[in-house]
Amino acid sequence: MKYELVVGLEVHCQLNTVSKAFCGCSAQFGKHANTNVCPVCLALPGALPVLNRQVVEDAVKIGLAMDCKIASHSVLARKNYFYPDLPKGYQISQFEEPICSEGTLQIDAGEGRKEIRLVRIHIEEDAGKSIHDIGEETYIDLNRSGVPLLEIVSYPDLRTSKEASAYLQKVRQIVKYLGISDGNMEEGSLRCDANVSLRLAGATEYGTRTEIKNMNSFKNVEKAIEFEAERHKEILDNGGVIIQETRLWDADKGETRSMRGKEFAHDYRYFPDPDLVPVLVDQEMIDRIRLELPEFPEVRALRFAEEYGIPVYDAGVLTVEREVADYFEETVRISGDAKASSNWVMGEVMRILKEKYLDITEFSIIPEKLGGLIRLIGDGLISNTIAKQVFEIMLLDQATAAEIVERDGLAQVSDTGAIETVVQEILDANPGQLAAYRGGKTKLLGFFVGQCMSRMKGKANPQMVNDVLLERLDG
Repeated sequence: MKYELVVGLEVHCQLNTVSKAFCGCSAQFGKHANTNVCPVCLALPGALPVLNRQVVEDAVKIGLAMDCKIASHSVLARKNYFYPDLPKGYQISQFEEPICSEGTLQIDAGEGRKEIRLVRIHIEEDAGKSIHDIGEETYIDLNRSGVPLLEIVSYPDLRTSKEASAYLQKVRQIVKYLGISDGNMEEGSLRCDANVSLRLAGATEYGTRTEIKNMNSFKNVEKAIEFEAERHKEILDNGGVIIQETRLWDADKGETRSMRGKEFAHDYRYFPDPDLVPVLVDQEMIDRIRLELPEFPEVRALRFAEEYGIPVYDAGVLTVEREVADYFEETVRISGDAKASSNWVMGEVMRILKEKYLDITEFSIIPEKLGGLIRLIGDGLISNTIAKQVFEIMLLDQATAAEIVERDGLAQVSDTGAIETVVQEILDANPGQLAAYRGGKTKLLGFFVGQCMSRMKGKANPQMVNDVLLERLDG
């Protein structure tokens, strides 16, 4: 290839703290416009900010999770720019002395593991929101003003759009595992800006970059980077020059468009905020937070494979989301059967979640009930066929699997006499297939089993049906 794609990402993660970064206002999403505001986030004269301690602790958490250096002393700065939804005329952020620096993140975009270096993670407050779709006027909602963010900045180590998407998904997975953010891109809890450039293959110097904003899904991140890379290529191939600028991704048109000239750090006139003291993080806080870190996906998947004896692939799927992994482990605790629990969670449970666009925390069948259902199968009280019927009932019924089986008469038939009667009836009704089986077409056993199970409405003990059939067929 003539050119090499170079991408660096700036990810803004909105923290799920109860209150905002520098005042006591609620940080809850979705409230009526301008109701979660006070003199501090409205920037009224004389109002003074006070840093939310939870924001610092969350920053240390993600810094430790991403192998960053945690600064014992960091400074909050004013980032000066003018925009209608920024009432102070500046944004409280960090510049020369961020709280976290020089981390790493492992990704896999389908071509093996790759390490992506992090420049920094710093504390920042969000701006408000400009609303342009009510008549011809522009309205300002300052509910979001002051909501705490962490900005995670990578080095330009990404080389494909797939890697960029994998990196962003990894960031989302980590913040969700840590419990510091819901990582919802559609609601803006996780926002991503991409710095994109091309350079000649084999070159060491970076090309001129453009920044892309307004990408609200992993797929849009890929599409926007691919479009911008192609735009750069076309300009360079025609002898043109790339202009350093900020561009907006238009998902409807599938293209980027110019938004404004790219700002440089000196354009923002950063300086330490005189209203806020330096942030001090001692070793005691770091050690305490380190002990609170969860078991992360890779480690948890390895443990699942070793402890539960399930395939590595299954373990990987089950640990993508922390809540799914928790659900699986609780199901195993009740059922006593890890492989069956894995099959049910990866099969029926995830099918329903996908069909109904649900999160596992919204799923109506709690792990105790699913575990109880699986235990009934293991104890031979119901067949897998009946279990699936019970599962569908449980989606709409508060009763346990055992209660449903007893109430609806779904218990497995293990009466040898009853099974023998049905087997003989099926053999008598299918003399042609019986002769063919005895003539060497032994695959017809499946046909006879199916007929027997159908006649007994799935309630017969499958193993007993098999045994009786073999005895009669071979006799």
